[in-house]
Amino acid sequence: MQLGPYTIDPPVLLAPMAGVTDKPFRMLVKRLGAGLCVSEMTTSDPRFWTTSKSLHRMDHQGEPAPISVQLAGTDPLVLAEAARYNVDHGAQIIDINMGCPAKKVCNVWAGSALMQNEPLVAQILEAVVNAVDVPVTLKFRTGWDAEHRNAPAIARIAEESGIAAIAIHGRTRDQQYRGEAEYHTIAQVKAERSIPVIANGDINSPQKAAEVLRYTGADAVMIGRAAQGRPWLPGQIAAYLQHGTLIPDPSPLQVRDILLEHLDRLHEFYGELSGVRIARKHLGWYAKDHPHAAEFRARVNRVEEAALQRRLTADYFETLADAA
Repeated sequence: MQLGPYTIDPPVLLAPMAGVTDKPFRMLVKRLGAGLCVSEMTTSDPRFWTTSKSLHRMDHQGEPAPISVQLAGTDPLVLAEAARYNVDHGAQIIDINMGCPAKKVCNVWAGSALMQNEPLVAQILEAVVNAVDVPVTLKFRTGWDAEHRNAPAIARIAEESGIAAIAIHGRTRDQQYRGEAEYHTIAQVKAERSIPVIANGDINSPQKAAEVLRYTGADAVMIGRAAQGRPWLPGQIAAYLQHGTLIPDPSPLQVRDILLEHLDRLHEFYGELSGVRIARKHLGWYAKDHPHAAEFRARVNRVEEAALQRRLTADYFETLADAA
């Protein structure tokens, strides 16, 4: 898949997820085989650009190209200025968020709430595309609710505005993340539009990715929640799509090594105290479905020291290996 000067190969993307796809996680997933990793949602409001959270989200030092930064907002001029600012600070692709279903985002008419105002969508897309000389992509849902599935209309606006590619989550906003994703709307959009289409929603295995691509005709797949605690999943999907190879899940000792690398990156990026606390949710995801996971989570959630967090993590996965 081509995004401006960038070839996204393999066509397997990590979805932007607030509080998840930070720089340490993106770099790990990219190393393990993803073609592109999109940053967690960054505010377009300049009043918050100097906060600790925004500074971390805008830190792309050492990150492999291409660097894709997702922006959220409602004002075309503000979003355009935010796009320019982020490009000046390392962004090589700008992604616009019209898919987030969170109430605090939709209540200020950002995220997927924007799908209710198609004229404003056009104004935003045109403003951002004209503001920067890098590819601009758009992520949205199939619609606001089942009675207002207007993804085809949004896709038309996107193509006419000069958007380089669109990613569609196969749910409406009112579904949040409930129920099952549907791919018929994505297939309809792909049949009607000529720009690249990225399919997203419930893609949790190599076989499911291949099935979704066959059904929709999409140019790429985007992996979201299924990659939490499984940073190797996009790489597994890429291998299957490219070569038909089913790479087995890593052994407990391999997971240990991947997770210790992840912990080291988190501790370094955020500092020891914040890094340890941010790591806790990741540790829970990595341990999910393994024996004694609840006991492991209870122990590491009380830890405040990086060295002890690393040791308990190593001990847990080494114990799993011994029991295998």
